[in-house]
Amino acid sequence: MSDPPIIDRSAQQAHTWLSRIAAELGVDDQRDAYRALRGVLHTIRDRLTVEESAQLAAQLPTLIRGIYYEGWKPSRVPETYDDVDSFLERVTDVGRLNGRTQASIATQAVAKVLAANVSPGEFEDVLGMLPESLRRLLRAADSSG
Repeated sequence: MSDPPIIDRSAQQAHTWLSRIAAELGVDDQRDAYRALRGVLHTIRDRLTVEESAQLAAQLPTLIRGIYYEGWKPSRVPETYDDVDSFLERVTDVGRLNGRTQASIATQAVAKVLAANVSPGEFEDVLGMLPESLRRLLRAADSSG
C-alpha cells in the first residue's frame, strides 16, 4: 500500500527544497540543509505578524509548513530583533549552526530557495515586514530583487 498522493508529493517537494538548499550550501548532507531551513524559517516566522506568517506558510509545501510551524507561539510574535547580528544569532541557535558565518551562509541559501518557490509578491510582503538591514540580508539572495 502506498502513501496518499499528497504525502508522496509533499515528501518529494521537501526533498527538492532540501536538495536545493544543500546545493546552495555546498554540502551533500540534507541534515545540514534541514538545520539551515529550520533556523532561517523560524527566525523569519518569529519576526512576522501572525497574519503575514500564515500567508507565507500557505505557500510552503505541506511538510515544510510543518517545520515552519513547529514550536510556534503566536502570542509571542512579532519579536523585535532589528539588526543582522541578532537575526544571525537566532538562526545559529535555532538551526544549531556554528556561528555567524554559517548562519549567514544558511540565510542566503534558504532565502534563495524561498524566493524561488513562493510568489514574488509574498516574498516582498515578508521583506516589507522587516527592517532594512534584514531586507538587505535576505534580498541579497533573491535574483529578482
